[in-house]
Amino acid sequence: MDIKQVMSFVKIEHTLFSLPFIIIGFIIAADQFYPADEFPYLDLVWILVAGVGARGLAMTLNRIIDREIDAQNPRTEKRHLASGSMSLRTAWQLAVLFLSMLLFGAWRLNEVALMMAWLPVLVFVIYPYMKRFTWLCHLWLGLCLGLAPAGAWVAVAADFHGWDAIFGINGFGKGILWWPEIFFIALGVALWISAFDINYARMDVESDRKHGINSFPARFSKKATTRTSVQLTLLWFACFALADPMEEIWFLAGAGIMALANIYVMVKNESLEKFQDLLFKVSVSTGWVLILPFVLL
Repeated sequence: MDIKQVMSFVKIEHTLFSLPFIIIGFIIAADQFYPADEFPYLDLVWILVAGVGARGLAMTLNRIIDREIDAQNPRTEKRHLASGSMSLRTAWQLAVLFLSMLLFGAWRLNEVALMMAWLPVLVFVIYPYMKRFTWLCHLWLGLCLGLAPAGAWVAVAADFHGWDAIFGINGFGKGILWWPEIFFIALGVALWISAFDINYARMDVESDRKHGINSFPARFSKKATTRTSVQLTLLWFACFALADPMEEIWFLAGAGIMALANIYVMVKNESLEKFQDLLFKVSVSTGWVLILPFVLL
């Protein structure tokens, strides 16, 4: 097993989806709780270690649990475990490695981060089984990535507020520290990834129907898939607008531009020769456009 094989196995390029929102969650918390001259760069390092570990663990568990489903699908039959190019033992060793990164990074942050590490792990384990039972699996995947900015924010906020960073003290909407910015950022990320994943599943409609996999496109019509994708995109734009973490027109403008770009690709899917490739590029660019106001202003 070499580094290239590991990077291919966990599809390292998909880290580009969660990474900007991990950083956004971190920056929001740092601006809230740290003086301008005491920016917690070391916290960012450990958040990234934990985030990369969480991302690698999620993909590894998905590959392990879905190996038999992958072997039945012409698009995925050449994946490492499905094809036998990687052993199941090696995959479990990678899972342990990524889990160790998550736990070590969380431990270096604070007690709350470490004690809450079970939550993303549980969410990751449940996700691969969802598609066996319901098309809501796309929303569950959204939850997986929605935890990224929320987890980064909590990791910093807990330095000052301990468990109150999560539970607050004065009731909903009054004393809860993550309301409204982080709540709507996390919800927006969840809806954004759900919209992407619904369209990504268009590639496997025939195989999913044949083998009883419950994706949205396999369960509903093409028209319903496009309509729902557009609705989810409008909802995630609304969430980012409600969050308004920068209180600047640039964040809202970036969200609006990327929402329109995503909608265009989704609506034009049948007429675009390389729809999936363009969808991936536009979707993954969304987070990086939204992070620009945080690093430039």
